[in-house]
Amino acid sequence: MRILLVEDDPLIGDGVKNGLKQFGYTVDWLVDGESAKRTLRAESFDIIILDLGLPNLSGIELLRLIRSQGITTPVLILTARDSVEDRVKGLDSGADDYMVKPFELQELAARTRALIRRSSGRAEASITHGNVTLDPAAHKVFLNDEEINLPRREFALLHKLLEEKGRVLSREQLMQSIYGWDEDVDSNALEVHIHNLRKKLNATFIRTIRGVGYMVEDKPVDDEGL
Repeated sequence: MRILLVEDDPLIGDGVKNGLKQFGYTVDWLVDGESAKRTLRAESFDIIILDLGLPNLSGIELLRLIRSQGITTPVLILTARDSVEDRVKGLDSGADDYMVKPFELQELAARTRALIRRSSGRAEASITHGNVTLDPAAHKVFLNDEEINLPRREFALLHKLLEEKGRVLSREQLMQSIYGWDEDVDSNALEVHIHNLRKKLNATFIRTIRGVGYMVEDKPVDDEGL
């Protein structure tokens, strides 16, 4: 799952980026509102973590702008402004959650999971699809109730496909969900991850839509069903 972090404090930004990566997220980090505005016109994210006191364009201005443009990506405000007035202003401007600095990384990760879950229309903490269960909080995957080991990229890819089950996701969408801007990527990296997941789950779990992308069917499909 891909996060856009907009934070001008270098210590906080670096800490949040590296901390959330340990929870399996791909985090792209910007330090000002104008850069975030341009980026959100061209790219999509699963969640935005937004500071309010940004240079060039404030967090509130950016939030109001993207909501006026119909961008519905969940936004979690992360700020030192702790007054009730600031909280109300942030939430009424279109934020989905509000956290005050200083904060605990585990709570930030939990709130991030909750927003992603809510935006997917899912109430349960875990995602179960047929005989596969993915637990985002524990960062574990189970096949027939037995835990299987997935590296971080494979976990992130499976998480994205399961959150969007029933939808075809393009190669670009999937690559963006597991690799950040500053990472070198082999041209066939996605295909390798897909191949590995099929070997560990089953050959039909991830469907290839030729010329379009990949998907997990809305309803589980058995090997015998194809």
